[in-house]
Amino acid sequence: MQVERVKYIIWAADVDRALHFYTNVLGAEVTRKTDAISEITVCDAIIGIHSGGEGKKTWTGMSFQVADVVAGAAEVVAGGGVLSREPQDEDGEPPHLAMCMDPEGNQFMLTRKRG
Repeated sequence: MQVERVKYIIWAADVDRALHFYTNVLGAEVTRKTDAISEITVCDAIIGIHSGGEGKKTWTGMSFQVADVVAGAAEVVAGGGVLSREPQDEDGEPPHLAMCMDPEGNQFMLTRKRG
């Protein structure tokens, strides 16, 4: 089998709200938009946003690496997301992790490259 592409699918009760969040907060580019599913790219990763979500809290397994987790977490909140774990200093180093949730209930991590 030859895999043509890989994408991760998340659900949204309000696809336009989800698209707004990911394009404005994470700099995603919308590459496809239909009534049922839209696709965005973030750093060449493809994320499908499927309509019909219920807005329930859902762990996605997605992680977005950023230079500054504290600043990134503030942007998530300013963009309508929430933090379930705020960035915390670790052994005198800047925070390397923030647990976040988009306005549709999809949970993800912000991380900083270590070492």
